[in-house]
Amino acid sequence: MQHHPDSIRINKAISDSGYCSRRQADKHIEAGDVKINGKKVTLGDRAMPGDIITVNGKRITENDNLVYIALNKPVGITCTTDQRVEGNVVDFINHKERIFHVGRLDKPSEGLLLMTNDGDIVNKILRAGNKHEKEYIVKVDRPITKDFILRMRNGIPLHELETTTKKCEVEQISRFVFKIILIQGLNRQIRRMCDYLGYEVVTLKRVRIMNIELGNLEIGKWRDLTAKELRELKQSVETSDNSAFVDVQEKKNISKSPRRRRGRN
Repeated sequence: MQHHPDSIRINKAISDSGYCSRRQADKHIEAGDVKINGKKVTLGDRAMPGDIITVNGKRITENDNLVYIALNKPVGITCTTDQRVEGNVVDFINHKERIFHVGRLDKPSEGLLLMTNDGDIVNKILRAGNKHEKEYIVKVDRPITKDFILRMRNGIPLHELETTTKKCEVEQISRFVFKIILIQGLNRQIRRMCDYLGYEVVTLKRVRIMNIELGNLEIGKWRDLTAKELRELKQSVETSDNSAFVDVQEKKNISKSPRRRRGRN
């Protein structure tokens, strides 16, 4: 089926406006929240320039004021744009623009979180196949062994997610602390990997996403990306697939699967 050359998929139109990511736009579409010129749309529908697009009755417009932020997320803040959730990251940062997070850090974790209203760059970064690095510093509850480092490097079976983690870089920093660089974004991946080996994560801090480093940014503070950081970030995702991101693992009801060793809250 041929489409008008000026048309774009409705989820892309929504993400380009800065309202939310494509993945979140798909959820709005499935829920019947999205209309074009007063008519409800379905997944795969397309919009033309000049079409009036509304989400929950509110008109969205093309976003000319793009924002790119690095936040040092504290423990206890939840990565969600749902402002009904107490302690959500949107209310915490309280930015004048409607922005959303790129990926997630779970509530007990802290560190670098990118936030933006550029829907395209969100989808490009989130694509697991793009192999974009994320670096973490992790403290565990008992002494780290050579066997622990070796097994973490070579892949851990996560039965509840029905997968094995990809090989990654792991380096011991001290008796209880190690550094790990991932190219995956599985749900609670590091905590699950440690749990499989009988370790419990005490603290988990993300210190780098691709070329963006946390540096000396204080906990709870945020800053705009520098021109150099933004230029390098865009160059690194230039050839990335920016189709709608689907986190298959999040759709699984992992709570029904038996946990290995220790439980998690």
